[in-house]
Amino acid sequence: MKTPTNFFKQALLQKRPQIGLWLGTGEPYIAEILAGVGFDWLLIDGEHAPNDLHSILGQLQGIASSVGAFPVTPAVSNAVVRIPHGDTALIKQCLDIGAQTILIPMVNTAAQAAEMALAMRYPPVGIRGMGGSMARAARWSRYPNYLHEANDEVCLLVQVETMEAMANIDAIAATPGVDGVFIGPADLAASMGHPGNAGHPDVQAQIEYGMKRILAAGKAPGILSVTEAQARKWLDAGAVFVAVGVDIPLLNAAAGALLAKFKGAEGKAPGSGY
Repeated sequence: MKTPTNFFKQALLQKRPQIGLWLGTGEPYIAEILAGVGFDWLLIDGEHAPNDLHSILGQLQGIASSVGAFPVTPAVSNAVVRIPHGDTALIKQCLDIGAQTILIPMVNTAAQAAEMALAMRYPPVGIRGMGGSMARAARWSRYPNYLHEANDEVCLLVQVETMEAMANIDAIAATPGVDGVFIGPADLAASMGHPGNAGHPDVQAQIEYGMKRILAAGKAPGILSVTEAQARKWLDAGAVFVAVGVDIPLLNAAAGALLAKFKGAEGKAPGSGY
């Protein structure tokens, strides 16, 4: 058996827009349901959601179980795992349980990005520890060439979400081993003195600048936009991987809207912002 192809990584290289959904419940059952909807990628959030290695594993398994079970069949590789911080040991653990694409938050310098790129790959080009016989990623050595094929299939996404990161964006995007750069609007807005206001003109200008610099480096820009207008704006600006919603606000808004039909203002639907 051959190591699974990372179709998400291929799409980024080809600059084919990928529409995604954020998963924040920490529940494999929800991940399995949403995997069958047909989004190009699903983000398992280990930074702001109640996730650990076991719940991330369960969601990867849930997403994998949906392949072939629905009319639309997202590839297993289209699951993206965001870890809570750039920790080389945690990267190794997430890769071993089967994640192929990792998103690292709060990357502020090219040196940080380079360290993350090394952690994603086996020697001699990286520092990832060997453990195929125990790793779900290698199907416990049932992928006989996993150690030789894995480096080509892993995909590293780094988040720029501070003014320091924006100042270093050219160097971060140019870092070998970085496949995509994700701009975090909420934290960037806070870093610029506009907490809770990612729509501020200055923040929007910085995002637009960041998109241009990432594309100039030949890499794929990404972003989370929970309104259709913003998502389409960034797709038009060249964003390649765009998350267009988050499961928890979607559930919250739908439940509130349903209740409002029967209880009026008492059941007012909450906002859907991230």
